[in-house]
Amino acid sequence: MSTEKQYPMTVAGKQKLEDELELLKTVKRKEVVERIKIARSFGDLSENSEYDSAKEDQAFVEGRISTIESMIRNAVIIEEEENNDIVTLGKTVTFIEIPDGDEETYTIVGSAEADPLEGLISNDSPIAKGLLGKSTGDNVKITTPGGEMDVQIISIS
Repeated sequence: MSTEKQYPMTVAGKQKLEDELELLKTVKRKEVVERIKIARSFGDLSENSEYDSAKEDQAFVEGRISTIESMIRNAVIIEEEENNDIVTLGKTVTFIEIPDGDEETYTIVGSAEADPLEGLISNDSPIAKGLLGKSTGDNVKITTPGGEMDVQIISIS
């Protein structure tokens, strides 16, 4: 008996997935079916690039629907803690790099809702792994694929 992977996420992250699932099921799926129908009307399917493209899109949409359904089914909601003394999943952490003083802020979330460009990093990322369990004022050495970085945590919220 295998257990499915659990997906830690915030309430907002789960809602975002539910919204994407709704869009895929109600809009994207219908668009792809319509494209397939139109492509079939062009005749010979063996040399019909529009049909092949629409079928590939259909496979992608159906695969994404399946993935999102699994993620939602196995979601573990991150409980919001009032304690802002320790870095945990769901917390926003601001730190400065030592010695250059560059300040960075990230929210640590589950991999299902990670979006580094939006400041949301996965709890599986090297930076998050280095910060989890640490406190404000701690100096932390983080090993990343780009090398080691020394940081000091300046706030947790």
